[in-house]
Amino acid sequence: MPRAGRRWADVSKPFVDTNVIVYANDPRAELVHTGGGVVSTHVLCEFSSAALTKLRQPVDEVLRHVAALERLTIVVLTPAIILRGVELSGIYRISFWDACILAAAEFAECDLVYSEDLNPGQLYAGIPVVNPFTSR
Repeated sequence: MPRAGRRWADVSKPFVDTNVIVYANDPRAELVHTGGGVVSTHVLCEFSSAALTKLRQPVDEVLRHVAALERLTIVVLTPAIILRGVELSGIYRISFWDACILAAAEFAECDLVYSEDLNPGQLYAGIPVVNPFTSR
């Protein structure tokens, strides 16, 4: 959950990592339903791949989910964001793909990243990470 006393909707501009989208049937998925979050094209691709292969969802269902995700702000990965991802990967010693998530969040001026892959509570490029699946 967000910092004590804050609801998901109280964060002005959170970036949402792929696994949060994959588990969108979780009651905390209000960001997806309200359009209050930010994702990147990378996250949409990862989600689509996971939904088709790991979750074995039918194509028409995945198409509906991706169309629903269009309510969110979508960051298109550019060469500049990718280069920043390379930099952040080296600075924080994290995977390139996780670093691209951070670079996209930084580009979109997000104030929080929801992710279960990055270290909760850590600041990356000044942006705190929260794992929405762990208890407070």
